[in-house]
Amino acid sequence: MSDAPSHARDAASGWFRDLRDAIVAAFEALEEAGAPGPFAGNPAGRFEVTPTKRSAEDGSDAGGGLMSVMRGGRVFEKVGVNWSEVHGALGARAQAAMAARGVPGMADDPRFWASGISLVAHMQNPHVPAVHMNTRMFWTPHAWWFGGGADLNPCLEYDEDTAAFHAVLRAACDGHPPLDGEDRYARLKAWADRYFFIPHRGRARGVGGIFYDDLNTGDWEDDFAFTQDVGRAFLPAFVPLVERRRAQGWTDADKQAQLVHRGLYAEYNLVYDRGTKFGLESGHDANAVLMSLPPEARWP
Repeated sequence: MSDAPSHARDAASGWFRDLRDAIVAAFEALEEAGAPGPFAGNPAGRFEVTPTKRSAEDGSDAGGGLMSVMRGGRVFEKVGVNWSEVHGALGARAQAAMAARGVPGMADDPRFWASGISLVAHMQNPHVPAVHMNTRMFWTPHAWWFGGGADLNPCLEYDEDTAAFHAVLRAACDGHPPLDGEDRYARLKAWADRYFFIPHRGRARGVGGIFYDDLNTGDWEDDFAFTQDVGRAFLPAFVPLVERRRAQGWTDADKQAQLVHRGLYAEYNLVYDRGTKFGLESGHDANAVLMSLPPEARWP
């Protein structure tokens, strides 16, 4: 993997921070909208923003970020939009994980830097799908790459919602060349289908989306531009679904189905999600790492 230009880290971190700001503003606007629905009379939800800090083993500063969480809103039961920029030296387990991914030299120079945005939304109305999105950049002295994607997690599935969500993601991919000779959207959709699969349940956690990791074509500007397009696609892909379903009535059975589906989501994030594992192993704020967990869940 070729080296990234010197401005790369600042540019990527700044972009992720700007994307975080745009999404927080859009979600608070959804809360303020005077749309009808079971929670229309409640106060509009607001994000509580908490700075997070990471310390190196010697106690020195190792970066941090912002944890932004809204609870008990009109539309969002719990949503977190986190931004982080961290650095330091990877421990032995994380070094081994890097080596397994083909990154050389980590034992000799284990420094790293990472920045990204991570979002998970759990909704009040069972007809409004839960959703996940993240984009990130990772750097070591030996390699750099981008990763991320978005996937939809409805407990009550609507084919038209799934199609609309995927259409926006396809459009974001279609503005970029194939990857290794394969249509970009088709490749990243198939990657998401594999990645967000829960082996012990024998099923996917939702209706998919796109996912990629280790993206380094050798052209940092192109790879960054694609990652930006994935981030920009999120609000146009998700907000119309919220607006379509937020006032739809539901039954007790619908709510129970939502809680069971949230249990599935929690299982995936705690057992399989690589981001959760890396965040905890690298010493990042545990509350920020586990922000993705739902406020309530149940198991059949």
